[in-house]
Amino acid sequence: LSCALDKSLFLSNPPRMKISVTGRSGRMGQTVIAAIETEAATSLHATHDSGEDLSCALSDADVVIDFTLPILTDELLATAVEKKVALVIGTTGHSEVQKQAIVEAAHSIPIVYASNFSTGVNLLFHLTQKAAAILGNEVFDIEVTEMHHRHKVDAPSGTARTLLDILNEETATSYENEVTHGREGNAGPRPSKEIGMHTLRGGDVVGDHTVMFAADGERFELTHKASSRLTFASGAVRAALWLKGREAGLYDMQDVLGLK
Repeated sequence: LSCALDKSLFLSNPPRMKISVTGRSGRMGQTVIAAIETEAATSLHATHDSGEDLSCALSDADVVIDFTLPILTDELLATAVEKKVALVIGTTGHSEVQKQAIVEAAHSIPIVYASNFSTGVNLLFHLTQKAAAILGNEVFDIEVTEMHHRHKVDAPSGTARTLLDILNEETATSYENEVTHGREGNAGPRPSKEIGMHTLRGGDVVGDHTVMFAADGERFELTHKASSRLTFASGAVRAALWLKGREAGLYDMQDVLGLK
């Protein structure tokens, strides 16, 4: 379907949203395509893979959903802005420079940029913020764990980074100074404001995330486990539909789900 228009789009009443997908051969790309094909309000407009013409794939699309690698992001942003195509970005592992480029592109087009498109994970973000605001990190020690399949290249996961950003904001700590990645040897007593981050990789795990608040005599845990990539793909399609008619700006799944 690369750059091939779906003629049924012009016959549907009302017209279906035309969605292009990058990373056609990837596991998430394939799952997003399946999610589009099961949603009555959307239609697969075109697909793109490495080495193909991105401009062609985005031409006349309403939205493009991107779950690829950061190496494609610069070209994707430039092409989407040129073609005035809305973006749903699920790619993780961006540099700070690339994150700023996404912010700049959002001045011209509407973008949903999220580390995780699962409804359950976004509820986890919401509940983590509430728990951190109530429990703090003076009495409770905070630890975060995440596990993904053996093929995942970035660590910690984008979802874990979002959790850490939430925790840092609510506890007045910073990723650079208070987050500790694992422990080894004679690490000494745990600093009171430290936030532990532990990354696991193995097998075909789709995505597990836990935030733990531990104090003397009690422990409070928030956990989300994904067993299918379809939950992320369906969330991305939901985000694409939500973008219809939106003004240029940078949004996330908290906006899409009305959690803000």
